[in-house]
Amino acid sequence: MSAKAQDYHQRLTEFMVEHVFPAEQAYHEYIVAKGPHDHTVPPIVEDLKKIAKERGLWNLFLPAVSGLTNLEYAPLAEISGWSVDIAPEAINCAAPDTGNMETLHLFATEEQRKQWLEPLLEGKIRSAFAMTEPAVASSDARNIQTTMVRDGDHYVINGRKWWISGAADPRCKILIVMGRTDPEAASHRQQSMILVPVDTPGVHISRSLPVFGWQDQHGHCEIIFDNVRVPAGNLLGQEGDGFAIAQARLGPGRIHHCMRALGAAERALALMIDRVQKRVAFGKPLAEQGVVREAIAKSRNEIDQARLLCHKAAWTIDQQGNKSKDAQVQVAQIKAVAPQVACNVLDRAIQVHGGGGVSDDFPLARLYAWHRAMRLFDGPDEVHMRTIARAELGKEKSPLAAAVCAQDRSTWVHPDTVGE
Repeated sequence: MSAKAQDYHQRLTEFMVEHVFPAEQAYHEYIVAKGPHDHTVPPIVEDLKKIAKERGLWNLFLPAVSGLTNLEYAPLAEISGWSVDIAPEAINCAAPDTGNMETLHLFATEEQRKQWLEPLLEGKIRSAFAMTEPAVASSDARNIQTTMVRDGDHYVINGRKWWISGAADPRCKILIVMGRTDPEAASHRQQSMILVPVDTPGVHISRSLPVFGWQDQHGHCEIIFDNVRVPAGNLLGQEGDGFAIAQARLGPGRIHHCMRALGAAERALALMIDRVQKRVAFGKPLAEQGVVREAIAKSRNEIDQARLLCHKAAWTIDQQGNKSKDAQVQVAQIKAVAPQVACNVLDRAIQVHGGGGVSDDFPLARLYAWHRAMRLFDGPDEVHMRTIARAELGKEKSPLAAAVCAQDRSTWVHPDTVGE
């Protein structure tokens, strides 16, 4: 790490140890007491945000604000993943706000930035990104069916979205909505993005969807847009820019998600090691069982391999930009790898915790639910694997590959026929 990154790493670690971990009990007690249908933020989070601001641990994800590269920020995102419910928001680096702030920073007008980006950067409001739809395969943004029809100085929006993270939080004030503005255009120019205040007439948040029975504090919502009228000036960029904006938005955000996933995996491994050193079965600590040692070794290997791949993807974006082919393929690689690694390590940790592992007494079940869902959001594993395979199939052969592939094996003499 650079000297700057090392300094942030040390300060963020101290913040986690001194303030975030001790706040977890109060956070979850508040969530339980309020029940699954109350999405107000526990007050302890606002207290943590004040401390983070005072310590300069704020908006670290945005290079234009923090001065950190993607590679420098990656280990910091990993640290926040140790307490994924609390830490990312405490330092104003939580999804979907991070992606929305990046989008506004890159594509919004000055007026749009002043109205929405500034309060988001200050942590005064929250936001949501409305792309996914229940009726189509939304992993391909060109499938989006929500309509955005120009009517004079306004657009009229009709459609149904779901899994809109953050929309249940009463602090959520703005939605970035993706819809179809021109069904006759080329497939990648049919979609646009527009800013829709949550309190606009016709915006109906119908429910918050649970993840494996868990209701997140900020919610994952189904939203109906019923003749929603917003000014044409709310459009981001130009008509038809929606697909390109979506692609620009997702690259760094996927790296952030993946690094947080590795932080959760590190926490699971730490809990696993602590458990097996203390738990005795069949006359000796679990740590002395060969199958347990193998689980620990596999977990360490997988985490370290995934971390290096994630750092490579972050470095490539820093060097070549988010739109380069290399960056896109490497982001696809890490998005397919990191959530699976987190699930693997969490599953092993749950196993050595026995019945406690699937209970609320440990964070493992909740973390597993979130990271299993991560294999679907921001594109399912299969879509990313398709991207990786297409890149491999489209590569020009290296001199070594060309040489071995050019060999005609049909002319070789099989060893069994020598001497006949």
